[in-house]
Amino acid sequence: MFHLPLPLMEKILRPVLVYLFLVGFLRLFGKRELAQLNPFDLVVLLSLSNTVQNAMIGDDNSVSGGVIGAFSLLTINWLLTRILFRAPNLNKFFELQPTVLIRHGVVDWEAAKKEALTELELRSVLHKQGFDRYEEVEKLVLEPNGNFYMEGIKSMSDDAQRAELMKAIEALTREVRDMRAELTAG
Repeated sequence: MFHLPLPLMEKILRPVLVYLFLVGFLRLFGKRELAQLNPFDLVVLLSLSNTVQNAMIGDDNSVSGGVIGAFSLLTINWLLTRILFRAPNLNKFFELQPTVLIRHGVVDWEAAKKEALTELELRSVLHKQGFDRYEEVEKLVLEPNGNFYMEGIKSMSDDAQRAELMKAIEALTREVRDMRAELTAG
């Protein structure tokens, strides 16, 4: 159960190498793999763990081997995170550029095509944020980490409604103030 059939250094290096290759491949294949937009992408990400399992642990099914592999993965992730935090220029090498998908209510279909996003997937992103039409969106950006950033277009009717509500609140505030003054005077 605790016997290691592989040398300790090999047990440490295997997960580290697989981790570095996976990070590189995920960056190479783009932001979509990180966004998990559809069941196909999720299946690919889940299958990756099974695909690289033997590359990480070899023929070792021992508890010690699993603990060493997990420790190696967590350590390389921790180290890489700290290195990239302290060296922002190095981080730029690993980071992808954000992709603007919608600007001023107009979809950039070439950008969507580049990211392999269908119209259905774009509409799904809009609906999750409470928008129905592209024209309601000032800006939609697919960030390097796979998240979507969205700004809505403010309509003049919203501003007018806010102004009207503020006037009504101010009128009510004056009325309450006047009533309090009458009660204290009377």
